Amino acid sequence: MKKTLDIENKIGSKPDDNPRSRILYFLMTMLVISSGLFSRKIAYQLPELVNLYLGDALWALMIFLITGFIFKWISTLQVAIFAVSFCYLIEISQLYHADWIDNIRYTRLGGLILGFGFLWSDILAYSIGVGFGVILEKFILKR
Repeated sequence: MKKTLDIENKIGSKPDDNPRSRILYFLMTMLVISSGLFSRKIAYQLPELVNLYLGDALWALMIFLITGFIFKWISTLQVAIFAVSFCYLIEISQLYHADWIDNIRYTRLGGLILGFGFLWSDILAYSIGVGFGVILEKFILKR
């Protein structure tokens, strides 16, 4: 029983006593967005493996940070579950093609948010991005 409570406290299944700083989460979100857009500009200079997954991982990290910004009192685990679920749902939505949603995808913002085609590798990249958000929050920001 004690081990279960220790694990819950470490990964944050209960609401945090200290709310997240919205200013800090806003600034980090802007940094992640800037990094993601910049990574597209220098894509030719990055190793192919990094180039393939960096944008998706940063997108998922941005969703984690925005979720933490909006829901500043919920636990890290709840933020992570919401963020990864949102990312997975967006990826799964790429299996659906109709004129109306494809027209949205062909706009710059629509393409950045909704993507174009389903890839299993994106699921892994989203998991890595949200996992990095959890590590960032639990081991760096909470100190």
